[in-house]
Amino acid sequence: MLGSLIGLALLLGTIGLGVGGYVVARDFVRRRLRFVDAVRSPLAPIVAGVGAFLLLLPLSWLPIITATPAVAFGFGAAFGTASGVRAIRRHDLGGRQLNP
Repeated sequence: MLGSLIGLALLLGTIGLGVGGYVVARDFVRRRLRFVDAVRSPLAPIVAGVGAFLLLLPLSWLPIITATPAVAFGFGAAFGTASGVRAIRRHDLGGRQLNP
């Protein structure tokens, strides 16, 4: 019974890391990187995902935790970055301009 509870806790933690990576990356791109042209590159989500994976990879050195949470966080960050870029593009098509 204790093993199944630990497994469930690890599964919920992995899902939480994936969702958290998505939300944090999307918010960061929409708020902080909206004026940076490099974020609009097709490689930006890949770079963000690999960077997030490498950031959490040392977590897998712990005895109970595998590399799965790092992978989930990387995928969440990649998809969050792509979603933030799409949100920026939709907003740019709105036609807001500064008045002289």
